[in-house]
Amino acid sequence: MDVKLLALVAALTVMTYAPPSQAKPISLVERCYCRSTVNNLPRAYIRELRFIHTPNCPFQVIAKLKSNKEVCVNPEVRWLQQYLKNAINKMKKAKQGN
Repeated sequence: MDVKLLALVAALTVMTYAPPSQAKPISLVERCYCRSTVNNLPRAYIRELRFIHTPNCPFQVIAKLKSNKEVCVNPEVRWLQQYLKNAINKMKKAKQGN
């Protein structure tokens, strides 16, 4: 058998039986979840908040509404800043109590 043909068969065999990669294409990894944000979202509509911080994107806040819709909230909104401040203070107090 020719050496080139043998190498080709070996390479195809490895590619066939190798486990598939779980990595995402670079174009998907670098995308930010929030492309636009809302400023005036009543807190009564929010079911939960999720915070995302990645190296490629600024701090992002995703609010899941009671209608199961997800929207991005501007992290500079005053009520959200106060919420984060209160959460940090609560965590500090809990840590000092232990």
